Amino acid sequence: MPAGPLDVGLALMPHRRGGGDPTWRREGDGSVWRTSRTPDGPCTLRVSVKAGGVHGQAWGPGAAWALESLPALLGADDDVAGFSVEHDVLAEAVRRHPGLRIGRTGRVMEALVPAVLEQKVVGREAWRAWQWLLRRYGEPAPGPAPEGMRVVPESDVWRRIPSWHWHQAGAEAVRARTIANAAWHAAKLEAAGTTEELDRLLRALPGIGVWTSAEVRQRAFGDADAVSVGDFHLAKLVGYAFTGEKTDDPGMMRLLEPYAGHRHRATVLVWLSGVRPPARGPRMPVRDYRAF
Repeated sequence: MPAGPLDVGLALMPHRRGGGDPTWRREGDGSVWRTSRTPDGPCTLRVSVKAGGVHGQAWGPGAAWALESLPALLGADDDVAGFSVEHDVLAEAVRRHPGLRIGRTGRVMEALVPAVLEQKVVGREAWRAWQWLLRRYGEPAPGPAPEGMRVVPESDVWRRIPSWHWHQAGAEAVRARTIANAAWHAAKLEAAGTTEELDRLLRALPGIGVWTSAEVRQRAFGDADAVSVGDFHLAKLVGYAFTGEKTDDPGMMRLLEPYAGHRHRATVLVWLSGVRPPARGPRMPVRDYRAF
C-alpha cells in the first residue's frame, strides 16, 4: 500500500460516475465496493479500512488480478517527488487532505466510455446515460455485491449496441460512434505501455481529443500531470484559486507551469480546496438527447 497517509475514499472517488453509478458503491462504514472487467474477467472488489490497515476482498474470475492490482489502484505508484506547493490555497488543501493519492486502474475502456459520455454535456446527463447502458448491457456483479451493481460490458458489446438504445440512453450519434469505434481498437488501447503512448493512440481516434485523453489517463494510468484542458469549469477554478480572477485554458496552463509533472494533482487540490468564483454567468444547460 502507499507509504504515509491514505484516504481510501478519496483515492477511489475518481472512478465513481454520479450518485447512482452501478459500478461503485460506498457503505456507511466507509467501505467502497467497485466492479471491474479485468484481463481475467469480471470482478467485484470491496475495500475497507480496519485496524491494522487497508483490507481488500474480491470475487469473480478477476478477483486475483484485482487484489494484486489493489496497491496501484490506491496510489502505491504515485510518486510525489518534485511536487512543491507554490500557492497558499494548495498548501491548505494538502494540509486538509494528506491522504490524497492518484491511483491507476490499468483498464482503459472502463475510463474511456464514461469520459466520452461526459463530452460537452453536464455530468447529470452523462451519468444517466452511463447508468442506463450499464443496467441494459452490464453483467451482474459477482459475489455478495450490493443489489444493482453491474460490471462494464466487454468491448464487442459496446460495438454491437444499436442506435436506438444509444438514443434511449440519451447519448447522441457522435458520442455513440466515438465509443463504438474506440471499442474496435480496445486491444491496442489496453496494451499501451506508457501514458504518452496511450495519449497518442487515443487522440488518433475520431472524437477523442485532449480533454478525453487526459480524463482516461488520469484514471487508467494514474497520470498526475494530465490536465483536463477544455473542461467547462476547470480553468475558471484554477484561475480564481491562484489569482482571484477567472482565466481560460492557456491562462490555466501558464499558472500550472510551476507544477509540471504534477499539474493534474494541483487541479485536484484546487477542487478539494472548495474555493469557487462567484456564480454570475449562465450555467451549462441540461440537454436530454432522448427527446431529439
